[in-house]
Amino acid sequence: MSKVLIVDDDVEVCATMCRIMERMGHECALAHTLERGLAHLKAGDFDLVLLDVRLPDGNGLDALPEMKSLPASPEIIILTGEGGPDGAELAIQRGVWDYLVKPSPIKQTMLSVERALKYREDKRCDRGPVALSLENVVGRDPKMKPIFDQVAQAAGAPANVLITGETGTGKELFARTIHSNSPRADKPFIVVDCASLPETLVESILFGHRKGAFTGADSDRPGLVKLANSGTLFLDEVGELPLPMQRTFLRVLQEKTFRPVGASQEVQSDFRLIAATNRNLDTLAGRGEFRQDLLFRLKTITVELPPLRERPQDIKPLALFHVHRLCEEYGLPPKGFEADFFEVLADYDWPGNVRELFNILERAFVASGREKTLYAMHLPQDVRIKVTKANLEKGRQNAAKPPVPTLSFPLVQAESTPADSLGSLKASKERVEREYLALLVRETQGNVVKMMEISELSRSHLYALLKKYELSAEDQA
Repeated sequence: MSKVLIVDDDVEVCATMCRIMERMGHECALAHTLERGLAHLKAGDFDLVLLDVRLPDGNGLDALPEMKSLPASPEIIILTGEGGPDGAELAIQRGVWDYLVKPSPIKQTMLSVERALKYREDKRCDRGPVALSLENVVGRDPKMKPIFDQVAQAAGAPANVLITGETGTGKELFARTIHSNSPRADKPFIVVDCASLPETLVESILFGHRKGAFTGADSDRPGLVKLANSGTLFLDEVGELPLPMQRTFLRVLQEKTFRPVGASQEVQSDFRLIAATNRNLDTLAGRGEFRQDLLFRLKTITVELPPLRERPQDIKPLALFHVHRLCEEYGLPPKGFEADFFEVLADYDWPGNVRELFNILERAFVASGREKTLYAMHLPQDVRIKVTKANLEKGRQNAAKPPVPTLSFPLVQAESTPADSLGSLKASKERVEREYLALLVRETQGNVVKMMEISELSRSHLYALLKKYELSAEDQA
């Protein structure tokens, strides 16, 4: 028997799904808000979550990283009445098992639940705990847990790896981490910077040359591919590899053999390939600027590193880590931090990601001299100016937003009503509910979006109540 959590503000949907889960032999728990759902997950060891997207206190998709980062790391099926291609793409990118749109056929929902739980059981049986060495890697944000899982998967397999991410996100660091956790850890890790390869010497640099192969070749020289034999070859910025060399390298990748410049015989090299890029290789391939067949070979395992602005919980630990390292490098005692220092770091958008963070931290460290505490004043002026301007702009935008309308709803005064005329609690609740909805429709002129905003009801729940009391509204979303 598995434990299933249903997070949905629609009471009828919750009751229906709970009956289905119990009929399938599973234990079921309900939550009508995102906050309550997360509390359930943190308190219990759930195997599966059926999650709505639009909830009274937030968007279910935004909570996916936190849910997946919990020790139980439950499988998640999105069950929403507001399905769309963008939402489905985001959900799958964040590790959900399935994306179902209400009203979803019961058989389809049951089949998806069965498959998700079977997958979870197989994964639990086949995968033991992995001891991953993360030297110099800092990642406490929930978005990093699936990244570490992918790194562990890549380290244990000989397959090619493609690491993607914006400039400065640490692609080479993660490539080294994969290598250092792999069976080839004690073998060479050879870096090839594809962006700096001169076209006239690219073959010689990669494959080596024989003495006399060209002017200046006064001795045999092994190439980087040969130096990576038995180890790992890291192609940094692989999107910059010239097209003619892409075809040549594809054959090397397939055969693990190559011919040095000026040689008559081929040479073997048993290397493991890890490539990295900050460009969209699929887009380049669609424009004919990158070979599609090479792309297929590169991305057997793909690790996509999130930008620093999407992992805000890592900013402070990264700062602590790097400043501690700077203190050791400069031979200074450990420095403390004033709260305003981290407040500015948290409000900056970090276009250069971790690399920019480390650069700014060193500038602040140098500016502080032998002072024992780092303050926001030690940060570069351009950073403080940008943060201040951004905060002022946010303040203006918030001030310009019209307030969310509220309903002035006359409450029944119990003391003025004879007890024998009250009726049952259920009847009284329905009467008040109907009066509230009628007032809501009138005040919003039947605009469903405004009604949802004021009532904090989901679309499906709102429509169900309107239908129940025979009220009409216009969907102007």
